[in-house]
Amino acid sequence: MKPSLILPLLLLLPVACDRTATPADEAATATTTATTSASPAPAKPEAVAAATAEPWTLPSGQAPAAQPDLVRAPDGSLVLSWIETDGDAHALKFARQVNGKWSDTGQIARGDDWFVNWADTPHIAVTADGALWAHWLKKSGKAPYAYDVALVRSGDQGRTWSKPVLVNDDGMPSDHGFVSLWPAGPDRIGVAWLDGRNSGGGDGGHGGHEGHHGGAMTLRVAFFDASLQRADERELDAMTCDCCQTDVALGGRGPLLAYRDRTPDEIRDIAVTRLQDGAWTPAHVVHADGWKMPACPVNGPAVVADGDTALVAWYTAAGDMPALKIARSNDAGDTFAAPVTVDQGMPVQGRVDLALDKNVAWVLWMREDAGVQSLQLARYAPDLGRELQRVEVARLQGRGRATGFAQLALADDGAYVVWTDVVDGKPRLQGQRYRLAP
Repeated sequence: MKPSLILPLLLLLPVACDRTATPADEAATATTTATTSASPAPAKPEAVAAATAEPWTLPSGQAPAAQPDLVRAPDGSLVLSWIETDGDAHALKFARQVNGKWSDTGQIARGDDWFVNWADTPHIAVTADGALWAHWLKKSGKAPYAYDVALVRSGDQGRTWSKPVLVNDDGMPSDHGFVSLWPAGPDRIGVAWLDGRNSGGGDGGHGGHEGHHGGAMTLRVAFFDASLQRADERELDAMTCDCCQTDVALGGRGPLLAYRDRTPDEIRDIAVTRLQDGAWTPAHVVHADGWKMPACPVNGPAVVADGDTALVAWYTAAGDMPALKIARSNDAGDTFAAPVTVDQGMPVQGRVDLALDKNVAWVLWMREDAGVQSLQLARYAPDLGRELQRVEVARLQGRGRATGFAQLALADDGAYVVWTDVVDGKPRLQGQRYRLAP
């Protein structure tokens, strides 16, 4: 969407559909100091073990780095990827933490024709055969939002990488991004992405339709084997929000895919669909917020699963009230209970991530109070019946879009958080570990 077409909804709503980061983005408008609290606190629960913060040194060091992704591999190690920028060139790098120690930093790819963005970021994944998979966005034309999704694989722990293939092969100079990766077998990867092939071009409309240039943004999926051969590509939704992240969790009945839907009436609530027995279930909303929003809020959902338990967290501003909500399903995403409000009020920015183990659900999100962004972390009982702990992870020096989307992952020794801050005018990755007390 062109800036002149973006309608102001709330002063603190995420900037609608403008995904390109510039120095001016640091001056995001935040003029209110409203501090509406989260949902009423439950009755004091019985004592639970507290999670305590510890420093977590990252392999990116002091290098200008942003767009982190953090995942747990099948062997229990943590894999971190990020982008480093040098002039017009960008490098996608990664490292692996095993038993608390980082491997040497490796380079996945480097190029000067990438589309690098604060919200539409690369991801990394690990399949059961030990292979690493990664994607980034590659420009496909002169239009500002004409770019494709490039996918690579490494079968030797990241020492060498395959020649990239395009996830989208439509050849349209439009936007393709907001990717989710998931292991779809021992040596096979699933990919979901937002696809603008029906939009009529990437000339500023983020898929075109919100700038009235063509059709709608769509949601598509495909699968790739160890030789990067494509299979089972299909369109899952013919009309989605243009620039909100997608997310996938592996549950007991197959991958559960969450995304922000869009109706002809501009209702933009969160929907899910699951791949079961070779077919995707009909998409349905997690909760009917009824958020009518005439532009993309750039604020997607997060989903986690364990067996038939699934949790989805998301940002909404239905009723002109920003809120972060989380809902639980006991049937692998077929139905969801009424959501719990984690936080609400004008300072809530969303940008949520989730993690789940047998004992605790972890929720990570962003606020901005009086012009200062902060990263928040809360722990809930798995049934969401009570909040166990809430902490402020960090107050950020940067603000606006430059701080991007923080990442959360669990390892055997605790929860790990990585985020982007702006230090001395340059983006840097910061980390924190939360260990459970005995």
